[in-house]
Amino acid sequence: MPLTGGPLRDTAVMTISVIAVHGNGGGAFRWERLPVPLARGVELHAITLPGFAGIPLPSGPASMATFTDAIVAEVEARAEPRVLLGHGIGGALALDAVAHRPQLVAGLILHAPVGANLDQRWFPRIMSAPVIRRLAKAVVASPLTQRLAGRRLFADTPPEYGRRFLAEYGRADGFEVMFDLLTSEWFDGLPDTSVPTSILWGDRDRILQPSQADDLARRLRHGERRIIEGWGHYPMIEQPADYATVVAEIAARLVQGS
Repeated sequence: MPLTGGPLRDTAVMTISVIAVHGNGGGAFRWERLPVPLARGVELHAITLPGFAGIPLPSGPASMATFTDAIVAEVEARAEPRVLLGHGIGGALALDAVAHRPQLVAGLILHAPVGANLDQRWFPRIMSAPVIRRLAKAVVASPLTQRLAGRRLFADTPPEYGRRFLAEYGRADGFEVMFDLLTSEWFDGLPDTSVPTSILWGDRDRILQPSQADDLARRLRHGERRIIEGWGHYPMIEQPADYATVVAEIAARLVQGS
């Protein structure tokens, strides 16, 4: 949906802060291909959580608070009105943060978030063994995988981008932790939230199927769904201009309707 004349009613008065948290294995660099600003009156603030992109995890056992407290601090540092955008596992963490702190933001965008049907999906079951997690991370981040897959990973991006994307998994100490924290019990135990929410998915997403949007929408009483034709799992990398337009439009609508 294109923007006409910018998404805001009065951009001289209001600038929306979109705080973006990415999925497992990656940090703020995964948003670097997006235009700055996203649109007139819509600023993007990409964050990197502890345990990713070489940022160490705090000492002691990791918990949801290890990550959601970091999200809350980053959000509170930005000017209002604020919209939190989470992708993949970042969407799950964003949902948890907002569910427990509903006054944190004016709106929430969940882009293909992890959460629904966790007890039915095969991948979390495979990754339940710590040794499998470590092996998977090492294989993905290996120099061989970077050479073979990095140059083909994303269309219309330099080969260096794909190699960096894969290499980041090797510096993600939080990767393995997520498979312990994000469970069906966690999802079922989330408190209801009244924060205006938009569920966003690509119809060509092969990593998290678009059908999960229906199950997630049933869990969120104040959520809308948008399935975007032609998007895969990483449109912020593969179609950055289109992605920025859609996110800016959704963010403005959430703020104006809150």
